[in-house]
Amino acid sequence: MNSDNDLQIAGDILEVPHLLQAPREHPVTVAEFVGLARSIAADRAQWEHLVRYDATTRWYHRLRTGPGYEVWLLSWVPGQGSGLHDHGRSSGVLTVLDGELTERTGRGTRALAAGTQRVFAPGYVHEVVNDALEPAVSLHVYYPGLTEMPMHTSHACTARPVTA
Repeated sequence: MNSDNDLQIAGDILEVPHLLQAPREHPVTVAEFVGLARSIAADRAQWEHLVRYDATTRWYHRLRTGPGYEVWLLSWVPGQGSGLHDHGRSSGVLTVLDGELTERTGRGTRALAAGTQRVFAPGYVHEVVNDALEPAVSLHVYYPGLTEMPMHTSHACTARPVTA
């Protein structure tokens, strides 16, 4: 068969080193940052012993840095929230590790259970709150690293639920 849509590869393509991309040491795409957050979330031994709960202020700990990015671990006791904010020029991946958080945006309110991930672009305005009765823990990856977190007035948030 020698048609135009037949493709045959002779030999093992993995034996041709110049055709393989070298594995990257650090993430560079949105999918890779999501994957980084998932791998950290799955390895509880990497972060669980670091978590602290503070009733007076949100607790946070910078877990890791890489070229141009940061990974933060945050805890939230019931009632604690971030206030309405954006992340300046940084994009991010928010992953709920334990408990449940609520995200409020101008489009409505969304419950974020453990395992939920949210990806956001620069300028995305939201508020994250622990409305539950149990503490929560979240992981945040920012690229580039977080240098500002402008606060916004709360009148932009509405209480209507967001459908998935």
